[in-house]
Amino acid sequence: MTAALPTCVGVVFGGASGEHAVSIRSATTVIGALRQGSNTKRFRVIPIYIDRKGRWWPEAIADFVLAQGKEFTDDELPKPLPPKGFRGLPPGSDAIQVWFPVLHGPNGEDGTVQGLLTLMQQPFVGSGVLGSALGMDKLAMKAAFADAGLPQLPFIGVNASQLNKEQQRLSVIDAIETKLGYPCFVKPANLGSSVGISKAVNRNELIAGLHKAAALDHRIVVEEGVQARELECAVLGVNELKASVVGEIRFDSDWYDYETKYSEGLSRTIIPAPLTEDVSEQVRNHALKACQAINAQGMARVDFFFNEATNQLWINEINTLPGFTSQSMYPILWEASGLKRDQLVAHLVDTA
Repeated sequence: MTAALPTCVGVVFGGASGEHAVSIRSATTVIGALRQGSNTKRFRVIPIYIDRKGRWWPEAIADFVLAQGKEFTDDELPKPLPPKGFRGLPPGSDAIQVWFPVLHGPNGEDGTVQGLLTLMQQPFVGSGVLGSALGMDKLAMKAAFADAGLPQLPFIGVNASQLNKEQQRLSVIDAIETKLGYPCFVKPANLGSSVGISKAVNRNELIAGLHKAAALDHRIVVEEGVQARELECAVLGVNELKASVVGEIRFDSDWYDYETKYSEGLSRTIIPAPLTEDVSEQVRNHALKACQAINAQGMARVDFFFNEATNQLWINEINTLPGFTSQSMYPILWEASGLKRDQLVAHLVDTA
């Protein structure tokens, strides 16, 4: 009896995003898991690298990027350089049967690559265009959550153009101070991994935070600050969504910023989180409800704030292409739920 040929999986990573470096680390973990244990016979992996200019590069270049663990500069890429942006799939891509996007942030996690793969009629891991777009834009996401009745912290949406004229800028600042007060957090609406987020405890810091966010995105979210525990829950599946155990992130820094999130030893995870069963079940139910609210499928990580003193739970955000690094909560949560990393990536390929 002839053995079944391995499924060819194209892992696309990098991207024209501020989270380019995190994507490389995530791809290293995903590819390692696809080449581990029984997966070595099930899958053949072809990595595809997207540089910061949006150019797609074939397996040979992708392998070099993964080997060095950091992006290639224009000086290191083969010459002559093609025009920036997508100009067609690189050589060797026609063998790919299932696409596994490992892209974080704009131009990859926001529905753009998902739309491209949909037009190409190619199966891919993760949410489709709608779920990806809603999950990426924090303002659209919050609107969907509000419609679903999910509890959220008070927030205000700001357009970067409102900061250009003094009268409009002062009006925005007054509204933030009146509705939210200090401390508050200023976030670009379409970035993840805490990129571009600022904590403001006074007007000067608020103004600086607004301009910092505006340099990265024209849509900005300003959210009320709260003293709370940070909880996370992972979701997996398409037709039937399943929620993992609940985890908690603890850290000694003032808040969970980019450096704390991706530096060894600056944060620690507790899995399962020390919660009552009622709270844990509420987190899991809200995580599933959040996925349904934005039409997320395949995989997602849903983040929450929990005030133990008042027993209040708020949904923070959803991530439809969560980090997959060695420190990332998504694979760790599923491992704690009984699904090893190689089993998890195999299951994700099956959901494509």
